[in-house]
Formats: sequence, structure tokens, C-alpha cells
Amino acid sequence: MTLTDTTSPVRTADTSSPILDVLAERWSPRSFDETAEVSETALTSALEAARWSASAANTQPWKFIVARRGTPMFDLITENLMGFNRVWTPNASVLIVNVAEVVDSEGKPRRWGMYDLGQAVANLTVQAHADGLHVHQMGGIEVEGLRAAFDLGERWEPVTVTALGVVAPAENLADEKTRARELAPRTRKSLDEIVVTA
Repeated sequence: MTLTDTTSPVRTADTSSPILDVLAERWSPRSFDETAEVSETALTSALEAARWSASAANTQPWKFIVARRGTPMFDLITENLMGFNRVWTPNASVLIVNVAEVVDSEGKPRRWGMYDLGQAVANLTVQAHADGLHVHQMGGIEVEGLRAAFDLGERWEPVTVTALGVVAPAENLADEKTRARELAPRTRKSLDEIVVTA
């Protein structure tokens, strides 16, 4: 599937079957408004949506390290991003380190920890988009650097970092490669490629 408009902040997906608008319109920009501030209400709502995510045996094996732009913690998270993620993230209003509990308090592996964290971050993303914000997930992170920076120990593993803020025009991106990626059509595999039926 592709998008019909690659220049508008609203980039509704051309889906093969109807889905909720908040899902069809969700996309992951790299161009964020460097002057925008995310209200405490909107940030708390996104985190509250994550808190109420489905969780195996209600273990809730997640933590969120939240830092606003302009703080030392934000800079510390940025330092532990990989490659070109460091180029565009400084304009995001908030960075969130998404952390999964991979070993429980008795030392047993928490096999579903990353899965549950993913569900929680998905809830956070949808809530943020419903409130007029945009989110971009990054897997290109320095896991051990973040673990050490926030004294997480071996039970907890940084899995991704979320950039959250207000979308800005792609032209604001100074890096040509990043700007090109911002304007490229969104695509997805077809349902036939990802669904196995009996």
C-alpha cells in the first residue's frame, strides 16, 4: 500500500480494508517543530495509554524514561542513538527510552517482556497521534550505553527510543538523505504476504 500525498502532515494510508482514521493517518516523521512544546496533559495521556495496554498475566514489564528537549537527560539519550538518528532527533519535543523487563525478580526470563512493551508503545503512539502529535520509533540505539546511563542493570533492557513532537515540513530537514526519506511514499507488504490462513 502507498500514500496518495507525500507532502501533507496528514498522510492517510491507502488501505486494502477500512481501518480507524487514527491508524490510517499515523506515520513516523523525522521533521519535528523545534519550537513546539508538548503539553503535560498530552504527554501524560500518551503514557497513560501505554499503562493500560494489554499485558500477559498483568505483569506490565515495561518502563519509560522520559526526557524533554533542552534537558541533560534528553542530550544523554541523543548521545546513545546510532547513525543518522542523531541528525534529526534534536528537534523532537520529547525522547522516551522504552525499556522491557527481560528477567523477573527471581531471575527467570520474562519471555514476553519485549512483546508487552511493544503493545504499550503502540498504545502510546496511537494516543499521541489522536492528540495531534507525531511519533517516530528508533531501533538504532546503543543498548549498553543507555543501560549504563540510566543504571538499569541486567533485568531491564532498552529496546527502542521514541521521538515525540509536532510534525514540521520536510523542507526543515537539512540533510538531503533524511529529507528524501521523509517525502518517500509509505509502503507496506500486502496482507497476502503476512497472513497465513487455513
